[in-house]
Amino acid sequence: MDSSPQPPPTSPRDPSKLFHQKDSLRRSIVAVYWTVIVLSIPLWWTTTSIQRLSLPFNGVREQAYRTLELPISICLDTTDSTFRKEVADLLARKVAENSSRWAGTAPSVKSITECAGTNDFYTIKNHNSSPYIDGRQLYFPLEEPNASSQLVDALASLLVPYTTSADPDRRVAQYSSRYRLAFSLLNEDATTGDGVMRWKVQEGLRAHIKPILKRLHALHNFTIESQVQFHAPLAFSPRQIEEVYAISPEDLTVFINSAEWTLSSSSSNDPVLHLVLFIPSSTRRPLHILTKDESISPSNAFIRPQWGGIIIHTPTSLTSTNELPSKDLDIIFATFASQLLGLLGVPQLPSTVQRAPSDLKASFSDWQLDALLRRRTLENAAGSQDTLLSIVKLVNQLEGMPVHEDVRDDVENALSFLTKMYDTSHSSLRQTFEFSARSFNLASRAFSNPGLLALLYFPTEHKYAVYTPLFATSGLPLFFAALREVKRWKESRLAKHKKA
Repeated sequence: MDSSPQPPPTSPRDPSKLFHQKDSLRRSIVAVYWTVIVLSIPLWWTTTSIQRLSLPFNGVREQAYRTLELPISICLDTTDSTFRKEVADLLARKVAENSSRWAGTAPSVKSITECAGTNDFYTIKNHNSSPYIDGRQLYFPLEEPNASSQLVDALASLLVPYTTSADPDRRVAQYSSRYRLAFSLLNEDATTGDGVMRWKVQEGLRAHIKPILKRLHALHNFTIESQVQFHAPLAFSPRQIEEVYAISPEDLTVFINSAEWTLSSSSSNDPVLHLVLFIPSSTRRPLHILTKDESISPSNAFIRPQWGGIIIHTPTSLTSTNELPSKDLDIIFATFASQLLGLLGVPQLPSTVQRAPSDLKASFSDWQLDALLRRRTLENAAGSQDTLLSIVKLVNQLEGMPVHEDVRDDVENALSFLTKMYDTSHSSLRQTFEFSARSFNLASRAFSNPGLLALLYFPTEHKYAVYTPLFATSGLPLFFAALREVKRWKESRLAKHKKA
């Protein structure tokens, strides 16, 4: 047994006298935490606050409910004032009977002298043969019985050719200032033989497509691309009827095999109008389209609304280099041209009115171009008004929605062009269209601005969900620690005061 003396037991140290437990050090630590938090508030406020510039709310509301009316001056080249009044009355009655068709237009019948100071007008001249147009002149047999009612019917078909039933499948593409035209030659399976290896696309474009694009340069800018594919299988099997193959109307809805066809090679955001020449496999020829009554359609071409046009072509002969002959190419691109006109909204002339030989130099007449300009102007005006009104309503309803300089500038410029559109509506149709197109493009760009949509991806509720757990776990301990130190400081001061 060890009898050596044991050291005396050490008494426990007073915790208050430990260095890391000193009141001054503990309070300094708590103070540092709170100092960092307070100094971080301006930085946090700057990085999390949104820029919300003011928008011209009153100006947008004022312009949004204005009605655009495009005047149409019809000048009758006749000295018979009674006939002119009869035509004016019949035209006014037709406008009243079908106000939706004439919406946005204000037709008026004038004499030649009254049209002298007008920029855009249409002249009606007497002519004893069948009606025809030359430029903005309509030659019509004005001296025949019922000439006034027949003239009004012809004017209605020429001036406002668009009706609700005229485009039941909404095939006309939505307006865009820029389009890409993609011409594609697709072989279903060139390995089976008799595939088309090449086509003289430049020749077809020069003869049929470029005159249309030149005529429409005031409305759109076009970019053209072309391609040839040697394997473009269908997603279904055509039906065999005796010695031919056929595609039903139901099959046409799934004819485009987007999963295996690469129809656009550009990375541009411009909308694309596709014009496709499909060459069936040699094992499925001839390939035809069926009508609803199961008979073979006389046409092997069809339009997919707002997407493009397709031609199914069974080649009867090829050149030694497996190229389409010029005769086939001419027919194909003439069909492409017709499909393109339909997709872009160019109206057809009424069957009762022909074009003069001198007027045939252009792809389509001035009457058709003006009707298209009026349609697109009214569409752009309505689209710009609706878009601007939607922007200001969203900004008003969502208080946290950011509005940066680019959005504000686009809205203000769109509103400015909208005002200019109304100011020029009675003087120049083309300039009115240009202002409407600029306004629509700017309004659309503002509405789809990524900065405007930032709130949709980081809403207020999401902020609460992030900040609440953070402040609950770090903020509360710091708050109670500071409260405890303040309480201890007061108690120590009170104790010193009592000792004194």
